[in-house]
Amino acid sequence: MGLSKTDRKLRIRRRIRKVSFGTEARPRLSVFRSNKEIYAQVIDDNAGKTLASVSSRDKGLELSGTKTEIAAAVGKAIAEKALKAGIETVAFDRGGNLYHGRVKALAEGAREGGLKF
Repeated sequence: MGLSKTDRKLRIRRRIRKVSFGTEARPRLSVFRSNKEIYAQVIDDNAGKTLASVSSRDKGLELSGTKTEIAAAVGKAIAEKALKAGIETVAFDRGGNLYHGRVKALAEGAREGGLKF
């Protein structure tokens, strides 16, 4: 019998984190996707600090549409917040998810917002 879905995702997440490490010069853009919401944060792993974070649950964001459209809006919002904090380039961490659907929409929204990765 093979791995369960969660075990497979954890294995992929660990493999990604071996390569994707956030520094002060190039922090990590981490994405967490639940069934209903999507979360993104820019992390400096050397200092162990979150530099910027946005989620689809934030009160300040006016979000509507499909979950994919909401993910794109969250991507634009995290890019805006990161640029205000002086961050232009990031290392993308898809968190064990496939680069597809909502995760891809968030990444493309962040690129449209001005982040480079």
